[in-house]
Amino acid sequence: MPSSDLQLDWLRAFVAVVDSGSLTAAAPAVHRSQSAVSMQIRKLEEAVGRPVLSRGPRHLDLTDTGRELLPHARRLLADHAEALQAISGRALSGRVRLGVPDDYAARYLTPVLKSFAARHAGVEIELDCEQSTVLVPRVQRDELDLALVSRPRANLGTLLFEEPLVWVGASAFEAWRREPLPVAMYEAGSLARRDAAQALAALGRPYRVVYNSSSLAGQLAAVESGLAVAVLTRCSVPPGLEVLGERHGLPPLGRMEVAVLRSKASRRNPAVDALHALVVQTLARR
Repeated sequence: MPSSDLQLDWLRAFVAVVDSGSLTAAAPAVHRSQSAVSMQIRKLEEAVGRPVLSRGPRHLDLTDTGRELLPHARRLLADHAEALQAISGRALSGRVRLGVPDDYAARYLTPVLKSFAARHAGVEIELDCEQSTVLVPRVQRDELDLALVSRPRANLGTLLFEEPLVWVGASAFEAWRREPLPVAMYEAGSLARRDAAQALAALGRPYRVVYNSSSLAGQLAAVESGLAVAVLTRCSVPPGLEVLGERHGLPPLGRMEVAVLRSKASRRNPAVDALHALVVQTLARR
């Protein structure tokens, strides 16, 4: 019969494996060997009475039981960390260098930062708003501790959710009717730019890049002025613009995988630990 006692070490190993994607990658995160992490997962599954992880073609996947357990595990670990801080009388302090693109900042990051500030008033947040193409290498160079990004490849960072890409235009100008299609594009290397170009090429619709900008504000200015249509994340489309689709002669687009990245240099930094945990706990979706 399954045990009712779920030890924190088991839950910590479980969350580390989910976040890193493998037993090997999880081992340094919890300061244990791969075999020790494997043993803790096995004990957790024995206690639960069912598998929480299954081996996929490239990495470990959550079972239905694992998906049900994960948010509870994150909450228990976060509560445990806060309890230790309260008992020890040592409030978190220091600085966290955080990066986020403009389109994710207001919609997704604002509630996280509000909650974090209420819990850890002694931690200073240094926020940089830049595109994911800039943020990813900055995290890899240890110039940022954390970044919320559209990840360019699978297994980079901890996947939080998927964000749809959409075509947008201003109804008053109907730029989508022009030939060739006038398009505002993000910087070279942008995932949104790549997806837009590939989708238009697959449809066989001629287009012309009439505006380049690496900022969300610049993209919106081009669309609102009637200069072009653009590809934006769904969360960043303001009320005044129209989401376009096949009836406007535009091809369907894909989704961005939004992940949180963490630098190697920030490991064992309690302030970064706390913010990273809160980002995942708040934004990770089933």
